[in-house]
Amino acid sequence: MNLRRDVFQAIADPTRRAILLLVASQTMTAGAIASNFDTARPTVSKHLQILTECELLEQEQNGREVYYHINAKKMKEVADFIEPFRQMWDDRFNKLEAIMKNYKPEK
Repeated sequence: MNLRRDVFQAIADPTRRAILLLVASQTMTAGAIASNFDTARPTVSKHLQILTECELLEQEQNGREVYYHINAKKMKEVADFIEPFRQMWDDRFNKLEAIMKNYKPEK
Protein backbone atom coordinates (compact mmCIF):
# COMPACT_ATOMS: atom_id res chain seq x y z
CA MET A 1 0.00 0.00 0.00
CA ASN A 2 1.47 3.35 -1.05
CA LEU A 3 0.45 6.07 1.40
CA ARG A 4 0.54 9.69 0.32
CA ARG A 5 2.33 11.57 3.06
CA ASP A 6 1.74 15.24 3.77
CA VAL A 7 4.85 17.43 3.51
CA PHE A 8 3.75 19.66 6.38
CA GLN A 9 3.15 16.73 8.71
CA ALA A 10 6.62 15.51 7.80
CA ILE A 11 8.35 18.80 8.59
CA ALA A 12 6.30 19.24 11.77
CA ASP A 13 8.57 16.68 13.45
CA PRO A 14 11.72 18.25 14.97
CA THR A 15 13.88 15.23 14.15
CA ARG A 16 12.89 15.36 10.51
CA ARG A 17 13.62 19.09 10.39
CA ALA A 18 17.04 18.37 11.89
CA ILE A 19 17.65 15.70 9.24
CA LEU A 20 16.74 18.18 6.50
CA LEU A 21 19.20 20.70 7.95
CA LEU A 22 21.94 18.06 8.04
CA VAL A 23 21.37 16.87 4.50
CA ALA A 24 20.93 20.41 3.15
CA SER A 25 24.67 21.00 3.27
CA GLN A 26 25.89 17.60 2.07
CA THR A 27 24.78 14.24 0.76
CA MET A 28 24.84 11.64 3.54
CA THR A 29 24.23 7.96 4.12
CA ALA A 30 21.60 6.77 6.58
CA GLY A 31 24.35 5.71 8.98
CA ALA A 32 26.01 9.12 8.85
CA ILE A 33 22.67 10.79 9.47
CA ALA A 34 21.81 8.42 12.34
CA SER A 35 25.15 9.10 14.03
CA ASN A 36 23.95 12.65 14.70
CA PHE A 37 21.00 11.49 16.81
CA ASP A 38 20.57 9.70 20.13
CA THR A 39 17.89 7.42 18.73
CA ALA A 40 17.94 3.93 17.27
CA ARG A 41 18.88 3.60 13.61
CA PRO A 42 15.50 2.09 12.70
CA THR A 43 13.87 5.25 14.07
CA VAL A 44 16.06 7.44 11.87
CA SER A 45 15.37 5.11 8.94
CA LYS A 46 11.63 5.63 9.45
CA HIS A 47 12.15 9.40 9.41
CA LEU A 48 14.18 9.08 6.20
CA GLN A 49 11.43 6.95 4.67
CA ILE A 50 8.80 9.60 5.46
CA LEU A 51 10.97 12.42 4.08
CA THR A 52 11.62 10.39 0.93
CA GLU A 53 7.93 9.58 0.48
CA CYS A 54 7.17 13.31 0.72
CA GLU A 55 9.85 13.89 -1.91
CA LEU A 56 11.77 16.25 0.40
CA LEU A 57 14.74 13.88 0.21
CA GLU A 58 15.96 11.85 -2.72
CA GLN A 59 17.92 8.60 -2.56
CA GLU A 60 20.89 7.75 -4.73
CA GLN A 61 22.40 4.27 -4.78
CA ASN A 62 26.21 4.19 -5.00
CA GLY A 63 27.42 0.62 -4.72
CA ARG A 64 26.09 -0.77 -1.45
CA GLU A 65 25.50 2.65 0.05
CA VAL A 66 22.35 4.73 -0.29
CA TYR A 67 22.95 8.47 -0.14
CA TYR A 68 20.29 11.00 0.77
CA HIS A 69 20.16 14.53 -0.56
CA ILE A 70 17.71 17.41 -0.51
CA ASN A 71 15.18 17.69 -3.30
CA ALA A 72 15.62 21.43 -3.89
CA LYS A 73 12.63 21.64 -6.23
CA LYS A 74 10.26 20.26 -3.58
CA MET A 75 11.78 22.45 -0.86
CA LYS A 76 11.19 25.48 -3.09
CA GLU A 77 7.54 24.48 -3.51
CA VAL A 78 7.18 24.41 0.29
CA ALA A 79 8.98 27.77 0.65
CA ASP A 80 6.83 29.33 -2.07
CA PHE A 81 3.68 28.15 -0.30
CA ILE A 82 4.84 29.58 3.05
CA GLU A 83 6.10 32.92 1.68
CA PRO A 84 2.75 34.80 1.63
CA PHE A 85 2.20 33.85 5.27
CA ARG A 86 5.68 35.06 6.21
CA GLN A 87 5.05 38.35 4.45
CA MET A 88 1.69 38.74 6.19
CA TRP A 89 3.27 38.22 9.62
CA ASP A 90 6.19 40.53 8.81
CA ASP A 91 3.67 43.24 7.91
CA ARG A 92 1.73 42.67 11.12
CA PHE A 93 4.84 42.79 13.28
CA ASN A 94 6.05 45.93 11.51
CA LYS A 95 2.69 47.62 12.19
CA LEU A 96 2.82 46.54 15.82
CA GLU A 97 6.38 47.86 16.12
CA ALA A 98 5.29 51.23 14.67
CA ILE A 99 2.41 51.41 17.16
CA MET A 100 4.71 50.56 20.06
CA LYS A 101 7.25 53.23 19.03
CA ASN A 102 4.51 55.88 19.11
CA TYR A 103 2.94 54.58 22.30
CA LYS A 104 3.19 56.91 25.26
CA PRO A 105 2.02 55.41 28.53
CA GLU A 106 -0.41 57.45 30.62
CA LYS A 107 0.96 58.78 33.86
